[in-house]
Amino acid sequence: MQKKLMRSATDSHVAGVCGGLAEYFNIDPTIVRLLFVVATVMGGPGLLIYIVLWMVMPKSDGSVGYRNENGSYEKTKNDEMV
Repeated sequence: MQKKLMRSATDSHVAGVCGGLAEYFNIDPTIVRLLFVVATVMGGPGLLIYIVLWMVMPKSDGSVGYRNENGSYEKTKNDEMV
């Protein structure tokens, strides 16, 4: 399965950008969110980058994902969740 950079439909607080980046790089979304906050507070372009990614990244198709016991991300369709 080929990885695609998309905004998350399931792990979204504002627009799903941080959740989508976290899924793509297989890291915790909290880390990505903190990086954006630090970049913004330190006078960097964090907010500008977030807004640009919000406009450029396509929205996910609604697949639900989860991290397995190894910490890697796996996707399943909504109707397959138990």
